[in-house]
Amino acid sequence: MKIAITGATGNMGRAVMNAISAEAYIEEIRVLSHSSKRTKSLLKKNKKLKKKIVVVEGSVADEAACRALADGVDIVLNFGAVIPPRSDQNPKSAIECNEVGANVLVSVIEGMESQPMLLHTSTVALYGNRCKPHLFGRVGDPLLVSPFDIYSATKLRGEFRVLESEIRKWVVFRQTAMLHPNMLTDNLSDGLMFHTCFDAPLEWVTSHDSGILIRNFLRRLNAEDLPESFWKRCYNIGGGPENRLFGYETYNDGFKIIGGSTTCFFDPGYNATRNFHGVWYSDSNELEELFHFQEQTSTDYWQEILKCHPIFRAGKIVPKRVIRRFAIKRLLKNYNSPAYWAKHQDAARLMAYFGGKDKYEELQKKSWKEALLPEKYDPASGISDNETPVFYGYDIGKADADISLEDLKSVAEAHGGKLISEKFKTGDMYAKIEWETQDGERFTATPYTVLRAGHWYNSIYTENVWDFDRLCKKDAVFASVWYDSHEKDEDMRYSFDENFKAQAVKTHEHSNYLLFRNGEHKEDRRAV
Repeated sequence: MKIAITGATGNMGRAVMNAISAEAYIEEIRVLSHSSKRTKSLLKKNKKLKKKIVVVEGSVADEAACRALADGVDIVLNFGAVIPPRSDQNPKSAIECNEVGANVLVSVIEGMESQPMLLHTSTVALYGNRCKPHLFGRVGDPLLVSPFDIYSATKLRGEFRVLESEIRKWVVFRQTAMLHPNMLTDNLSDGLMFHTCFDAPLEWVTSHDSGILIRNFLRRLNAEDLPESFWKRCYNIGGGPENRLFGYETYNDGFKIIGGSTTCFFDPGYNATRNFHGVWYSDSNELEELFHFQEQTSTDYWQEILKCHPIFRAGKIVPKRVIRRFAIKRLLKNYNSPAYWAKHQDAARLMAYFGGKDKYEELQKKSWKEALLPEKYDPASGISDNETPVFYGYDIGKADADISLEDLKSVAEAHGGKLISEKFKTGDMYAKIEWETQDGERFTATPYTVLRAGHWYNSIYTENVWDFDRLCKKDAVFASVWYDSHEKDEDMRYSFDENFKAQAVKTHEHSNYLLFRNGEHKEDRRAV
């Protein structure tokens, strides 16, 4: 078997390379790389694979490089992604890799007479902010990417391109929050760590287990042991019940290895109260049953970090106030932290992440005794669904073979739109169907993409505009989740300008926009 990999030097890519190093049936591993330094490091760390690795120089957004990568291989594994905090630091690189790159790669494969298969990795970030009463999610849930999260927006567009492609055999894996070797380094270098809500549901998976998943997938693929029904579907990669934590607990577990806790190093007002991305997967068992990869827990991960970096043990004897000052509080000055936004009057982000400046300032006055902290999830409880069901506009438990024209109409109407196509053969989940949004915009997507994968066209599919406050007033599917963390009278239109400056526009029906841009208040005379 010949395979091709994008993102081989990233967190998931490295884990996969380690996991497949002893797979004798793999004849060639073609890797795409635009960094000679990272390629040399990859080759040095994978001596067993060195003779099998063929390096293709270039970017995933380069058509010629993608053609050289994919031509003659059996499958392309697309792990390439620009993730936070780098996506926040350099939004253009996220667009080029996650969106343009996915588009170019898909187009190249579509044009090949002998098409390789495609495994595309997507992300939990597509589901946006989740909290009570909808802590659990599944493939098919509405996709409400969080405002100003350029990573989520670009991954959404990239995934949609894969789902609507003419590739004969594709599959999408939506990766959950991943515990990887560089996690501490990443978190302690940027204000990103303050974006994680303390009540955010996070179902972790280790990079090791993600690598085992892909290894076992390749084994079954090589043995021709995968049913045809496996393909042209989305799956959620999760770590299972043992790895379901809240944001608060995740910080606690990490700080335990240096003898601390969340309350030692954080104040309640340090972290956002909404606008994050995380969810517990009620369907993470599907991939586990197919590939049996869930080996490690988050506790195993932290013990492994401690074993690899024994210097963290020294944290137990260092005064906690010293660690707090030099490791945590210094990051409050970082451009990506809420404290920085407040100091620089970034009203747009304070609105998106806290519900406004007033709510942010009120939070700063609270002590940990006053803070409402989530109760720990009990893996033995067997609970894997929500207190209140997500609204889909149709019976999500219905078999594909029974999906009818009436189901399509029902979903379109639930979104505040309508179905344009008048004919549909019951059960034909990959027919090209025309839909219309509540704004009268028409788009084409298969029933699988809309009903089973949760996509519904809106402004975020073509531009960096998050308009969910307005859309949810007519879209019952979006509203069923969005209003868990937003008030029904909120009416903000979030966007980036051409320089990726955050903007929040308050709309008044049949009136003007009031623009909040980094603290500035001014009239914008565009009509609604």
